Amino acid sequence: MITFKQNGDFSKTSKFLNKVVDKTHLKNLEAYGEKGVKALSNNVPIDSGKTASSWYYKIKSTKGQTTISWYNSNVVDGVPIAIILQYGHGTKNGGYVQGRDYINPAIKPIFDEISNQVWKEVNAL
Repeated sequence: MITFKQNGDFSKTSKFLNKVVDKTHLKNLEAYGEKGVKALSNNVPIDSGKTASSWYYKIKSTKGQTTISWYNSNVVDGVPIAIILQYGHGTKNGGYVQGRDYINPAIKPIFDEISNQVWKEVNAL
C-alpha cells in the first residue's frame, strides 16, 4: 500500500507560478504577428492577391494571459474567402471545390517558435 501525506500549503508553488506568469512574456510578440501574416500571405493557394493581402493580426492581453490571433478581411457576400479556400465550398451549378489546408502548415512554424521562446524564458527563471 502506498500513502502520501502532505503538511502545509501550496504557497511556495503559488509564489513560483505567479512569478512565472509575471515575468514570462514575449518580448517580440509583434514580430510573431508579422511573421504569421507573412507566412499566411505566402501560402494562400490562389494568386488573386486579395486574400493574400488581407491577413492581419491582433494581440490581446488580460491578467495572466496574452493571445495572438490572425484574421483575414477578404469577405465576399458574407463569405470569408480564406475559410472557403481552406475547407472547400459548393458552387452555383451544384459542383464542389475541394479545400486546401494552407493555414495550418503556414502557421505551425510560428506556433513552434513562440512555444520555444516561452520555454526558454520559463527555464531562465
